[in-house]
Amino acid sequence: MSINRREFLKKAGVIAALGLGGAVTLDAFELLEPLKAADFTSENKLAAQRWAMVIDMSKLSQADIDEIIKGCHELHNVPDMGNEKDEIKWIWTDTYEHVFPGDENHYLDEKTKTMPFLTLCNHCDHPPCVRVCPTQATFRREDGVVGMDMHRCIGCRFCMAACPYGARSFNYWDPKPHLAKINPEYPHRSKGVVEKCTFCMERLDQGLAPVCVEKSKGAIVYGDLEDPNSAVRKVLSTHYSIRRKPELGSQPSVYYLIGGEERA
Repeated sequence: MSINRREFLKKAGVIAALGLGGAVTLDAFELLEPLKAADFTSENKLAAQRWAMVIDMSKLSQADIDEIIKGCHELHNVPDMGNEKDEIKWIWTDTYEHVFPGDENHYLDEKTKTMPFLTLCNHCDHPPCVRVCPTQATFRREDGVVGMDMHRCIGCRFCMAACPYGARSFNYWDPKPHLAKINPEYPHRSKGVVEKCTFCMERLDQGLAPVCVEKSKGAIVYGDLEDPNSAVRKVLSTHYSIRRKPELGSQPSVYYLIGGEERA
């Protein structure tokens, strides 16, 4: 796409104003063109109408969870800041009461109450983070993946305020010194940038499964939610599943199985 000098300066001015906290009219946002996912595709690209994931917690040991988190964070250059306050997380664990705060079952078994639940971006069908991002650094692909262009992020943190799942982290410090090893195949970030799980969209576009699925030894299943013959639909049709905060209407694409029992 070619633009003239005047159009370029207009767009640059909008982004500068946003970064400086200036007042910008609604018309100004229209100057920013919709952001499309980068084309990293290969002939083996995995396609879906809407990607989704099912996590069977009954199949995951603590060692499995540790391996999943390690694999995700190493692949995507997620820094270890060394303290909870500045923690950067793409996939992490939390207790049942924090992951599912609306499910107030006082008689829930003790194991479920205390078990570590894997948590990540829910890749919502109606993602509030996308609606509030002024630069469209956060975008929803046609296949349902909520992606991020971290080079376009201006660090306004509107998406963090909008996300009801706490699935986004902000780099208050330069993350590079906190990386034991940098994966050159994935962009590392700078100070002042928000980041999150991207459903390994770069791997999907290369014909590969998300790394958390690969490391889960079958406990995490992914597939096309719109395909009745997909792996996720087969699991969901035979098991009782729950999602995080479904009452909000964002339609999360991550489902959880707790008991693991198959329905008759």
